[in-house]
Order: sequence, then structure tokens, then C-alpha cells
Amino acid sequence: MSRQLLLDFGDPPSATFDNFITGANTELVTRLAALNEAPGNDYAAERFFYLWGEAGNGRSHLLHALCHRAGPGRARLAGPCASLAAFEFDPALALYAIDDCDMLSPIQQIAAFNLFNEIKAHPHCAFVATGQMPPRLLKVREDLRTRLGWGLVYQLMPLDDVGKMAALTRAAQARGIALAADVPPYLLAHFRRDMRTLIGLLDALDRFSLERHRPITLPLLRAMLSHQEMTTLTATPCFE
Repeated sequence: MSRQLLLDFGDPPSATFDNFITGANTELVTRLAALNEAPGNDYAAERFFYLWGEAGNGRSHLLHALCHRAGPGRARLAGPCASLAAFEFDPALALYAIDDCDMLSPIQQIAAFNLFNEIKAHPHCAFVATGQMPPRLLKVREDLRTRLGWGLVYQLMPLDDVGKMAALTRAAQARGIALAADVPPYLLAHFRRDMRTLIGLLDALDRFSLERHRPITLPLLRAMLSHQEMTTLTATPCFE
């Protein structure tokens, strides 16, 4: 069995509002979902958002969900790896999303600042950005920092253990995986607890079960963890 085969997870299901576990973020998710609804909706009046929180809390998921709901040709997602063209204003778009603002290059920060001003001048457009820290602590250009804090600012709250297990179960269902009930608690007890790591482990477990032609159970999970190829995974066990 090759290392590449074990780590080739394939394409995960699309990030949508339906497969996002809201947890303590009900107000935020309700407001974001309203961005693509009729203008008469009370929440739709707010069209500038900044979301912050630690990695793995779902910031990128929500941006992809927004773009998915907006529909083809109606939204654009930019970030540190995007070209400058991704920060250009297009009047045909209704939604602009920028992920990981705290990691933008100096020239990308200038482009993001200019884009914000263009969006502000066009009432039909919405703007949603994310970062790991609140605007006042971002190490970016001062003019961009103030723009990011101009609209509604939300801290994306992490899921509790119940929410994380629900998210793992829902992610398994979306992938067509029959997940034994004792697998999510074991993952939470023995590995890093951010959702990015947990979902990565779920995908690895799915691949391992297909290779071994066995259902996903706790014994299979333990077998996978003992396999020498698992040392290549970025998810490092933390036995506290």
C-alpha cells in the first residue's frame, strides 16, 4: 500500500450551510444566510462582515457556503494564494469573500482595500472577510484594518464536544460512511481537537476502510493508528 494512496482523500463534499454545525454561532449563521435572500429581509441590510477565530473553527467553510449559495458566477473567493485578479471589482458579482486576511501580502492588502471601497459604493454587493484575530489586532495596513472592522464583527465560537461529535457524524453521512458510535468520542479523546484535524482523520479512516474492505469501527481505527504509514499524517496524537 502506497503512502499516496492512504493520503489521497479525494474531493470532500461541498461546504454548505446545511452541513455546517452552528453550535453557539446561530446569530452569525442566520445573518450570513440572509445575504443571498430578498432585500426586504431585516438581516440583509448588513452586507459587510468580518469573522475571526482560531484555525479549524469553520471560517473557510462559511465562506465556501456563502459562495455556494450565491450560485455560479455570482461570488468570488480570494485569499493569500489568490492572484491579484481575484481582488478586482466586477459589477456582475453579488458577493466577495476574502479568507485569512492576516496572511495577505502587502500588495494584496492594497488590492483588498481598493476592493472594499468599490463594494461600499455598490449597494447590491456584500463583503465577508476572515482572520484569526479581531480587526484591532490584525497586523495589516491601517486603512485595511479599519475597513475590516467597519461592518459587523463576529468571533466564530468553537464547537463543544457534543457539537464536534455531531459534526463528525454529519460529515460521515455526507461521505456515505457508516460510522460506529464509539469512533467520534475516541477521536476527540486521543487527537488534536480542531475540526480540520478531525475531518482529516475521518477521511483517512474512510480510505483505510475501503482498502481493508471493513466497516469503520473502533478496532479498525486502532488498526489504522498502528499502521506505520500513519506517521505521515499531520494530525499528531496528543495523549494528555
